[in-house]
Amino acid sequence: MKNQSLLLTGLLIMVFQFTIAQGSPDYTGGLKFKFNEEGTKYLRLISWAQVQANYIADDTFDSNGNENSQLNFNLRRARILMFAQINKDFLILTHFGLNSLTSANLSPTGKGDGSQLFFHDVWAQYSLGKDHTIGGGLHYFNGISRLNNQSTLNLMTLDNNRQAWATIGLSDQFARHLGVFLKGKFNKLQYRVAINDASVSSLDARAAVAGGDAVYNGRSSLGSKAAGKTYAGYFDYNFLDQESNFLPYKVGTYLGEKKIFNVGAGFFLHPKGSVIDTGTAINPNIEGEDVAIFAADAFYDAPLGENGSALTAYAMYQNSNYGKNYLYSAYGTGSMLYYHVGYVLNGDKLKTRFQPYVSYGIHSYDAVDDNRSTLGVGINAYMSGHNSKLTLEYTNQSFGAIDSNTITLQAMIYL
Repeated sequence: MKNQSLLLTGLLIMVFQFTIAQGSPDYTGGLKFKFNEEGTKYLRLISWAQVQANYIADDTFDSNGNENSQLNFNLRRARILMFAQINKDFLILTHFGLNSLTSANLSPTGKGDGSQLFFHDVWAQYSLGKDHTIGGGLHYFNGISRLNNQSTLNLMTLDNNRQAWATIGLSDQFARHLGVFLKGKFNKLQYRVAINDASVSSLDARAAVAGGDAVYNGRSSLGSKAAGKTYAGYFDYNFLDQESNFLPYKVGTYLGEKKIFNVGAGFFLHPKGSVIDTGTAINPNIEGEDVAIFAADAFYDAPLGENGSALTAYAMYQNSNYGKNYLYSAYGTGSMLYYHVGYVLNGDKLKTRFQPYVSYGIHSYDAVDDNRSTLGVGINAYMSGHNSKLTLEYTNQSFGAIDSNTITLQAMIYL
């Protein structure tokens, strides 16, 4: 415990030493190539990187008895996003990069799976009048909740709540589905709905066992006719300032630059997405189980007075049905309650600003009596808003025999 306290103190000192002396250079919208004087025809580029130092406060050992280092480094995200519009009636977006590059998945010549770039998003869209758009491709117009549509550019917490990205690797490719979407707004009500193909491959590669629990591989087990489509939607009412829905990525915190209060609800449906075996070991009988996930949430972000302080608060309830007693990795049939709150300390907006925060989630499962709880306590140091940010967070996760404690320092820059 003494070593943990010393490390935490050292990391805090690093944060303050590296941030107090920094200014806040002007940021005028990043790299944008204008093809006409009005700027309505353009190509916009965004690049960002998140680099982490992770200290696992619990001793871990290899199976051969060799002790692992408790301090490790992680290239959490390295991404490039670009979108172009040469006519207000249509747009194309491309987003590629890699995630979580560590010493465990580095390769000697950079040709291993962990080192490879891949497409996160590629879609084309067409305007249907002023307020509505239709499009298709590999897209991020997800349902369920705000967190399931979260941007990684402006997170308030170190990372997204893992259980809220409720379909990653089960029916999609890294939270993106291949399909068509419709998005827009009716006055203060924004919406996004989508019909997608379910992925044939799934992280859940288990085989259904006679009399056992559900497994999520209905598309590969039953075929595309029975289990090939997923349906998703999210709707949020903007009571105060109106958020942009130009892109699908939901903002984590505005640092008081807007006054936002939204209430939303969403869903994800995958008919026969999971399967169970109702037969015997000798005579198996595979049957489909519908996957249905619903959530409701509320988001508030507003300045407090004129001194630069601001409050960000979010709460979400999610009910997940992946099939009979489903439990795999971060996913499980059951319910979840999650919230986070952050406070931007008062100060000059042109200088480094600090935002302490706390997050907590609790997830109950039908398959087991234990609940999964996740606590995060952290502080953000904004040297130039989200464009240059340091985050220090302590995380505790408790579930069954697991009780893990991690301290992470993350540096992020996006341009």
